[in-house]
Amino acid sequence: MKIVLTGGGSGGHFYPIIAVAEAVQEEAKDRKILNPELFYMAPSRYNPRALFDNEIEFIRVPAGKMRRYFSLLNITDVFKTGYGIISAVFSMFGTYPDVVFGKGGYASFPGLLAARLLRIPVVIHESDSQPGRVNKWAAKFAVRVAVSYPSAADYFEKMLGTKAKIKNKKDPNFGKSKIAYTGNPVRKEVLTPLSNGAKEYLHLEENLPIVFIIGGSQGSQFINDVVTDAVPELVKRYQIIHQTGRKNFQDVSTVLSSIMKDNPDAGRYKPIDYLNDLTMRMAAGAASIVVSRAGSSIFEIAAWGKPSILIPLNTAISHDQTENAFSYARSGACSVIEEHNMTSHILIAEIDKIMGNHALQEKMIRGAKNFARTDSAREIARVILEIGLQHE
Repeated sequence: MKIVLTGGGSGGHFYPIIAVAEAVQEEAKDRKILNPELFYMAPSRYNPRALFDNEIEFIRVPAGKMRRYFSLLNITDVFKTGYGIISAVFSMFGTYPDVVFGKGGYASFPGLLAARLLRIPVVIHESDSQPGRVNKWAAKFAVRVAVSYPSAADYFEKMLGTKAKIKNKKDPNFGKSKIAYTGNPVRKEVLTPLSNGAKEYLHLEENLPIVFIIGGSQGSQFINDVVTDAVPELVKRYQIIHQTGRKNFQDVSTVLSSIMKDNPDAGRYKPIDYLNDLTMRMAAGAASIVVSRAGSSIFEIAAWGKPSILIPLNTAISHDQTENAFSYARSGACSVIEEHNMTSHILIAEIDKIMGNHALQEKMIRGAKNFARTDSAREIARVILEIGLQHE
């Protein structure tokens, strides 16, 4: 069996694809199916090591991005998309997989269009509470649509109407909706936090609460600036693990070294440029509260069962994160601070409010655990294999 996985452009798309690939291999082993051949079709490898470790062959296909704001790149990217479609059709025909799994986003468009032209079954997954443009289009011909938020399922049900029902009478799920609320796939390497030894590993004090700040896979300059201002006050009461992003690490470290030069609590601030899997799990295990953007990290935080404060990207850049943050907040698992309201004083006050209220912390923990879908990758993998076996 051959399976093409397509999507990418960010860790929020790439790492759930890796989670699904892991689950496909585990499910195939459990069913005693020959190891499926896995291919990743995207403009770049993103993380070559993750592809190698999971025996995924890379197929480079260019893809242009259509930005919501004016940019001359929108013009040149039209030609890039056209070339990507041609390249995807030839590559898809040469591979001719039994099923294609699309994660959405501009990087998945050429591969999904090629699959449609070649009549190859498609399964898609939508990460956001409001579906993106590519997945809105692909849902019309996809065999199955998996979603991370109930609101996305409602959207697809309304959009597709009667087409949301499975029509194939040979399908064991005949008569049911082709749309499934699965949650977002999370890699097993980061799914479970590690508490034992975490404080020793990260050189943390034993009895002081820990604030874990995640800026996203590339870091966040905005969050870094706010945290830099907040650290001198925060370290009076908390320890801080701060993922800055590799490109920002030196600047943040230099500024805070100067600010904290004579501060007796300077050792309570721990900047980290990049979180590998072990460090991520250790930090998650030690954390009392998590401060994060509102991308795919929401699903990791939910799986960890941690109280959180979400800071979605500015709506001028992305409406998705704001919708995601408030959708998650409705579960009672987090509080949300929008960028236009965010200052160091507000961040400090919100952390103090949550950490000073045990009942609120317990409510957030329950909300996170109720929201979490830790079997998401496995559930999607089962469907992919079932469809692939039918197509073989």
